[in-house]
Amino acid sequence: MTARELSDSQAATQRYIREAMKAPLLTREREHELAMLWAHDQDQDALDELVNAHARLVVSHATQYRGYGLNMSDLLQEGNLGLMQAAARFDPDREVRFSTYAVWWIRAAIQDFVLRNWSMVRLGTTTQEKALFFNLRRLRAKIAGSDQGISDTDARQQIADQLKVQLGQVENMESRLSAPDQSANAPLGEDGSSEWQDLLVDDAASPEEVAQRSHDSSLRERWLNTALTHLPAREQHIIRQRHLKEESVTLQELGEELGISKERVRQIEHRALQELRKRVLEGAEQDRTRAQRAPA
Repeated sequence: MTARELSDSQAATQRYIREAMKAPLLTREREHELAMLWAHDQDQDALDELVNAHARLVVSHATQYRGYGLNMSDLLQEGNLGLMQAAARFDPDREVRFSTYAVWWIRAAIQDFVLRNWSMVRLGTTTQEKALFFNLRRLRAKIAGSDQGISDTDARQQIADQLKVQLGQVENMESRLSAPDQSANAPLGEDGSSEWQDLLVDDAASPEEVAQRSHDSSLRERWLNTALTHLPAREQHIIRQRHLKEESVTLQELGEELGISKERVRQIEHRALQELRKRVLEGAEQDRTRAQRAPA
């Protein structure tokens, strides 16, 4: 965004705030009348008056979340979406003020926006984590200003007790809030010749390990296929259905297919597995012997 665009955006935001704060308040009777007109007749003028009269609630709540480093105009926009959702869902026949109902939707919309945009890594997925995210700084400041002289560990425990979360969750959230996201391509050092990603440990297998695993897998597959050829056809069928299919066939199903009891299928399977192990070990030993005899 250019400096001119930024200036225009800030000016538009200030105009919206001024107009919202100047909008006349509604009496309970007028508020109910407008809500009825919108709910039952879809009167657009009634909706406009109802929403404009409560725009100050959006401003009030958006202001509370400026400390998270997000654009005020975006916070206002999200708050307005929450206000519109409240108007769409509000039931005027219930004995509750629209302002009371709208506050919940406005706050929820802004908080959701903050959680989605404050960090590239998603956080606050549970009610407890959201409460911790939005209250940690306030509780920290409150404890620090109480002159209790308690340690950091005790302060974290107090916060955990108040918010009903685990101590580890408090410690993790403090770490997240104290260290903003950083690009893995951010330069290191004065010359910028290296990047943060150069310090990251690669847990993936090396090319040599990948090649060795592929080789070992091919060997095991060959030993198994060779061993299977030494089994009778019925035993081969049972082993393939029970152990070599993506979804194993049950003993009961195989028994019905082969016309024998499931206990008999289990016995045949057990005997076949023992024979397979023997044959696979023989194949492995033969390959090892050939490798030792091969010229260097």
